Amino acid sequence: MVFCMIQDLTTGDSKKVLARYTIPMFVSVAFQQIYNIADSMIAGKFAGEEALAAVGASYPITMIFMAVAVGSNIGCSVVISQLFGAKEYRKLKTAVSTTLLTGFLLSAILTLIGLFTTPAMMRMIRTPDNIYADGALYLRIYIGGFIFLFLYNVVTGMFNSLGDSKTPLYFLIGSSIGNIVLDLLFVAVFHWGVAGVAWATFIAQGAACVLALFAFRGRIAQVQTDGKAVLFSFDVLGKIAFVAVPSILQQSFISIGNIFVQSLVNSYGSEVIAGYSAAVKLNTFFITGLTTLGNGISGFTAQNLGAKKPERIREGYKAGIGMALGVTFPFFLAFCLLSRGMMLLFMEDAGGAAMAAGVMFLRIVSPFYFVISIKLISDGVLRGTEAMNYFMVSTFTDLILRVILAYIFSAWFASDGIWMSWPAGWCVGTLLSARFCRKVIKRESHL
Repeated sequence: MVFCMIQDLTTGDSKKVLARYTIPMFVSVAFQQIYNIADSMIAGKFAGEEALAAVGASYPITMIFMAVAVGSNIGCSVVISQLFGAKEYRKLKTAVSTTLLTGFLLSAILTLIGLFTTPAMMRMIRTPDNIYADGALYLRIYIGGFIFLFLYNVVTGMFNSLGDSKTPLYFLIGSSIGNIVLDLLFVAVFHWGVAGVAWATFIAQGAACVLALFAFRGRIAQVQTDGKAVLFSFDVLGKIAFVAVPSILQQSFISIGNIFVQSLVNSYGSEVIAGYSAAVKLNTFFITGLTTLGNGISGFTAQNLGAKKPERIREGYKAGIGMALGVTFPFFLAFCLLSRGMMLLFMEDAGGAAMAAGVMFLRIVSPFYFVISIKLISDGVLRGTEAMNYFMVSTFTDLILRVILAYIFSAWFASDGIWMSWPAGWCVGTLLSARFCRKVIKRESHL
């Protein structure tokens, strides 16, 4: 049975199939990160360094909410991919409706909690008084649009699980362009400052979410079943939660760790906050892109696991590593060798403390992108095979080590010591993930 735009990842040359599947996913998240970066660029250029710091100060808190969305994306994607690979279409439709109903309720609850706790969260990370009001305003508006962010991520995961990674790309391109246009209109023309940046993101994400939901409704209608699917199933929810909850916890603990790091960064004042805010946005561009390639590996692995084709999992892993290293090289060149030019995208003062902090972050961290790229691809296989214990061990080891070392190193090297903790955590986490991945692939090959 062939469905328009739906791709079976269990047949054909593994390298070509994986490339066709993951490249649109990578480009899609690149556009998503472009408009996140545009928020900071436009805030810094048209509203000033304090506005840039205000947007950046709440960043680790926004990432906690993003963690829930991304983790849910991974959970539904893995389960639906397995059902699609096994051609269990009735259960697939039940998984889709179960995910959407649960996701709507969960995102609504988290939105209410976030709106009520915004002041406490901003104080918790020791936000300086001169940027507190703008930072809290940005966070409230961001959380107000969380339901759009959440549902869009879930629908994207479901598109990807059916092998369709192109449709989400089209929505992201439109949303990114719209967000940048609104950023310029609200900040450069209307002079709304930080509020303009936040409302531009709110509107762009809302439009992308609504359009994606309507498009997916038409896509899933193409999938023919031999009977009516059940609307909601606790059994299916349990299977999704088995993958989603560890993924959410992993993403959340990373965000919580980043909150500790942000609190440490905030103690050095708004100039270092501004430099870190700009540099970490660039760093997140790379990490999120590679994480998306890892998610593509998860979908590829899950479909072939469902189809009982373990040899393709090994092929996909090797191809994924090659793709990841190829993607990493230009980011390393840009962030390490051209770090000052990259930072000038966000600020005017080439000789200030903010510039110095951001440049040092990029120069310390970017050489180790080749290391973390291997971990993120290995993590994709671990998630796709539902080896969540291994996945959590390697990720939490990386996180805990990074946070502890940030405090230790900062006592010796000030803010530069914080940046040094990234490579240390990445190296240990990568060794664990790669070892676990080889073990899981070997296990599946002998079943």
